[in-house]
Amino acid sequence: MKIIKLEETASTNEYCKTLDYDEVVVSALRQTAGKGTKGRSFQSDEGGIYLSYMRRLNGFPAENAFKIMINSCTAVCRTLELFGIPSSIRWANDVLVGGKKICGTLIENTFSGGYITRSIVGCGINVNNSFSGELGNIAISMKEYAGKFFDKEKVEREFISNLKKDYSIDDYKSYMDWLGSVVTLKIQEKEISVKAVDVASDGRLIVESGGKLLKISSAEVSLRL
Repeated sequence: MKIIKLEETASTNEYCKTLDYDEVVVSALRQTAGKGTKGRSFQSDEGGIYLSYMRRLNGFPAENAFKIMINSCTAVCRTLELFGIPSSIRWANDVLVGGKKICGTLIENTFSGGYITRSIVGCGINVNNSFSGELGNIAISMKEYAGKFFDKEKVEREFISNLKKDYSIDDYKSYMDWLGSVVTLKIQEKEISVKAVDVASDGRLIVESGGKLLKISSAEVSLRL
């Protein structure tokens, strides 16, 4: 597998799209235009891991797309565990430590004829960053949680190794200690409280509301624990 390390780039995901490899990892010390889900920007100051993993896929049904999310989020949690940091997954793609965001994931897939032909998994993990002000209320780094600096290169190596492993939906759900609890769903400007019951194999959140079970897509709502 090819690994490309950059000092700076606009976005590691966008950089991957210019390459012609079957499997490649691109990492950068800084991103000037880091991207999150739903068009959000992602702060990418030096000290974090900013990495994209691109693969060409053969015979991967589009209906199994959530499997890519399962593998990426679980890989983040397993990596943090190796360094003594407990984490949880906030459906569908955020990893939290102590209730604050330590990692976000942006997956961009290319589809053809009912199959995924290329997948780019972009992850930003806060390692030795520091956050203050309003951002400090919602974001955290490994250094801030543990009170010490980490060898970022070692963390990155372990993460790349974990990214290449295969995980189950049960592995993914094992980091969701809030399943079975009441959570808040934000739908446009409206917020509703529901009981989170489970996560379906296609990635939809199964909730109980008004005595009925509903399946909710992450494209439609955001979740607040």
